[in-house]
Amino acid sequence: MKPLFRRLLGGVAIAAALYSCASVGRIEGGPYDETPPRFISGTPTPGALHHNKNKLSIEFDEFIKLDKPNEKIVISPPQVQQPEIKSNGKKVVITLQDTLKPNTTYTFDFGDAIQDNNEGNPLENFFYSFSTGDRLDSMAVAGTVLNAANLEPVKGMLVGLHANLADSAFTKLPFERVGRTDSRGRFSIRGVAPGKYRIYALQDADQNFAYSQPTEVIAFNDSIIIPSMEERMRQDTTWIDSLTVDTIVERQYTHYLPDDVLLRAFKELSFSQRFLKAERLTPEKFSLYFTAPADTLPLLKGLNFNEEDAFVIEQPTGRNDTIHYWIKDSLLYKQDSLKMSITYLYTDSLKRLVPRTDTLNVLAKLTYDKQQKQKQEAKEKEQKEREKKKKKLKGGEVEEPEPTEFLAVDVYAPSAIDVYDYLTLSFTEPVASIDTTAFHLKLKVDSLWQDIPFDFMRDSLDLKRYNLFAEWAPGESYTFEVDSAAIRGLYGLFSDKIKKDFKAKKLEEYGQIFFNVHGADSLAFVELLDGQDKVLRTVPVVDGKADFYFLNPGKYGARLINDTNGNGVWDTGNYAEKRQPEMVYYYPMVLELKANFDLTQEWDIKAKSLDRQKPDELKKQNQMKTRKSKTGTKITAVAIAAATVVEAIAIRRKQLFILLMVGAVCLGTSQSVQAQCTAKNEASSRASMSCTIYISIGSSFGRRWVWQASLPMPRLTIPSLHFALTCFV
Repeated sequence: MKPLFRRLLGGVAIAAALYSCASVGRIEGGPYDETPPRFISGTPTPGALHHNKNKLSIEFDEFIKLDKPNEKIVISPPQVQQPEIKSNGKKVVITLQDTLKPNTTYTFDFGDAIQDNNEGNPLENFFYSFSTGDRLDSMAVAGTVLNAANLEPVKGMLVGLHANLADSAFTKLPFERVGRTDSRGRFSIRGVAPGKYRIYALQDADQNFAYSQPTEVIAFNDSIIIPSMEERMRQDTTWIDSLTVDTIVERQYTHYLPDDVLLRAFKELSFSQRFLKAERLTPEKFSLYFTAPADTLPLLKGLNFNEEDAFVIEQPTGRNDTIHYWIKDSLLYKQDSLKMSITYLYTDSLKRLVPRTDTLNVLAKLTYDKQQKQKQEAKEKEQKEREKKKKKLKGGEVEEPEPTEFLAVDVYAPSAIDVYDYLTLSFTEPVASIDTTAFHLKLKVDSLWQDIPFDFMRDSLDLKRYNLFAEWAPGESYTFEVDSAAIRGLYGLFSDKIKKDFKAKKLEEYGQIFFNVHGADSLAFVELLDGQDKVLRTVPVVDGKADFYFLNPGKYGARLINDTNGNGVWDTGNYAEKRQPEMVYYYPMVLELKANFDLTQEWDIKAKSLDRQKPDELKKQNQMKTRKSKTGTKITAVAIAAATVVEAIAIRRKQLFILLMVGAVCLGTSQSVQAQCTAKNEASSRASMSCTIYISIGSSFGRRWVWQASLPMPRLTIPSLHFALTCFV
């Protein structure tokens, strides 16, 4: 009798506490659709034989939509005429325009193109096939396509097979079986018949499924592909619930080989040499543009002027595909029209470089007279402004002198210069003369300035840029001065006085990275990279070592190139010559270098496969960024919900304490506090979240919900989700 009375008394006390602490609410929200569409049926049936209809109809359990079907859906054999692909309610309907081939397996790889109509949940890797003959080919070939220059995964590239093993098949015949790479560069070609194949990758610009344009990106494998299969075992886990494992079972499955084909994509050098255009934006300069660089400059002959010693020639890229001609003679650049003939190398129909002569009439877009008129108008406007200011001058104020026009020069001299760096002077026009005796580079010794030697020379790639080299003592102060009129431009302007003060960095501000390289060719070099995969420095591999000194603190990557021809740069491949691009390897980690630290790294360039070498931090095509992660969103939402629950518990600390104390006294036990949260995604992209906290106290008579509070949650942009959260106090 006493135990029963005690339990009744406990129930009354709990009810009183509930009434005083919180209002009773109802459960809001619930699980929302996160499941993709489910296949119901299709016409023809999956794997059907002797099918001769051009129409394919696939039905799902809910209304669906297609995302970029012409891009994501891969049909094999490839279709010359674009098929008609559309969604109709719960169906996908595909109508092939090409005539069906006899005794051929047709495969339809949908990728993630099929999505449910409301939530957009994709049906991943959905695949469909049928055969026009009495056999359904089911083998598969898989692998990865990487950019040969930087090992970047290549997305959306066509990968195809040829049973014709001749080299000409790739350039003249369409693929027999095709697949397409995803964001990781992975591809899978299905429905392959037993046999021998050559495999290629193609960025198909003209959509003819063959390498027919020299500008198309390609890849080829030197080895022959022989598809095969083997039986393997895998372990699957069955669950009683979300926390309890039921058992682990072994299942047999068929695995298709090869599954690790690696293709390195590249673009061949284009040797189609043609003249593009001539341009003269200002009277003093005209430019000639070509489609590709040549070994020699074009020969220019003036028709209405004498071309001898008439120009200063600038090649801004170090090549001859873009050439600027600065006109030296004022009588010549005052002419509005320059007639000339140019003889240059031209690629004929047989891909041979032959001389060709064109006649040009180069007209100035801004004529000399118009240019002078604009200068005069600007001068008159400036004079009027000066007169206005002069009238406003008060007694004792001195009128500003008329400004002198100087040769424009930009000086690169950072206040804290690296010990390996150099100063740079950049001009807007070619320089006619430089008086280096008016240059002064001084080192501060104690309190005195002392002249030090330096080298001053024109940049090898830029006609209008000059570099000053000197040996910088770490931690010391310097000043660089140039007297006025020391530099004269091509058109008569002189430079103003220049003065720059700077200080060389201390050795303690730098770090060093030393690589012990294993597996490289005799001719190889290493490129040091920044966090954006850009080259900072290049050093050759000597005796298995590549050392980088005087590095600023930061994050660095590294890339090694096996320089087959020893020209110091990475070279692309050539299909006609069956020449693969030069091999590139990445150090598999990004190194974080601190000041006054030395890092020594062992680097076996072949320890990892190429597709696993490049660090994710350096990848531009990062699959973690290209696809929205539901898991990450859920984790974020759970974290927000947890914070809200904790905040609610803090607010109602007093009430909870009373409740727990009452429960402990009445039931004689200490139990957990549970909170369950639901997030509901409305029709709009903004999600309205609410959290309902339930507190239960267990006992011998079972679990009962005894306290509830509804709390507002922040509005977030999240996909539909449903989760439960449990916390303990």
